[in-house]
Amino acid sequence: MKAVEFEGTLSANGEIAVPAEIAAQLPPGEPLHIVLRWDAAADGDGIWRAMGRQRFEAAYAPADDVYDQLMDEASTR
Repeated sequence: MKAVEFEGTLSANGEIAVPAEIAAQLPPGEPLHIVLRWDAAADGDGIWRAMGRQRFEAAYAPADDVYDQLMDEASTR
């Protein structure tokens, strides 16, 4: 999983613009996982949690997805 971070604002019509230099890195039609954070300075615990999750996900390889599939299969039995 690749990740990028940028700051932006929500427009009046509910859209967030992706900076051109980031949009150029995204393959058209590729599914995206979007995470939105706001007012992070007011939530110190949330910052630590987000940083921990980012560190965890950075070590998560696409091959590890097999474990998620096994858990999904086990829950349907």
